[in-house]
Amino acid sequence: MMVRMASNDNTAPLVLVTGGSRGIGAATARLAAERGWDVAINYARDAAAADAVAAAVRERGRRAIVLQADVAHDEQVRAMFERLDRASAEGFVGRLRGLVNSAGVVDVARRVDEMGAERLQRMFAVNVFGSFACAREALRRFSARHGGAGGAIVNLSSAASRLGSPGQYVDYAASKAAIDTFTIGLAREVAAEGVRVNAVRPGIVETDIHASGGQPDRARQLAPQIPIGRAGTADEVAEAVLWLLSEKASYVAGTVFNVSGGR
Repeated sequence: MMVRMASNDNTAPLVLVTGGSRGIGAATARLAAERGWDVAINYARDAAAADAVAAAVRERGRRAIVLQADVAHDEQVRAMFERLDRASAEGFVGRLRGLVNSAGVVDVARRVDEMGAERLQRMFAVNVFGSFACAREALRRFSARHGGAGGAIVNLSSAASRLGSPGQYVDYAASKAAIDTFTIGLAREVAAEGVRVNAVRPGIVETDIHASGGQPDRARQLAPQIPIGRAGTADEVAEAVLWLLSEKASYVAGTVFNVSGGR
């Protein structure tokens, strides 16, 4: 596991953003810094992109730590949180108080009868099992049951969880529907322990995840189908995430918040 850190004299709560090197995760990391958070940026492969996000966090006056881990692998998730514990104890970053489960994958458009087991296993390993593993480790640090001082978890879902994505990404939609249910159940499980759990459900957003699914122009092509008349931006989704992390949302738990332009 690779870690890159910078330190200064600021003190702040710390938020871990998985999948923080691109798209909604990167936008969330930058906005979190503007709102006073130190930021831990997780990435799976693109170290240069993660370092660029960390630089943007530091430019906003907060501390940043970059952590490589594939959230699909439980042992890597455990190691990532252990490194974060050490960095916090050594004063490189603040104390962990927030988790944003933004890491996710999509695949090329396929019908279900064209999907293989390897694709399905990867989809659920990253989108569902990874979110469970990161939430588990965060709870062991947040929850009053474990001696924690509380915290907030925000999961990234998708409007696909309601729409099903027939003929394209039924597997992706199903993985995000699992996130919706996970959010509601976990929120009720830990609300009395000082931990708030919510989700944001983006619609069509202009990020490079569409290119990874073989449709780089998908956001533009689908814009006419969106009631508000355009695709969203990663920054607009990040605003919802940061509100749910903040004390302004102190009475909000178990909510799946639509940021989908009315779709």
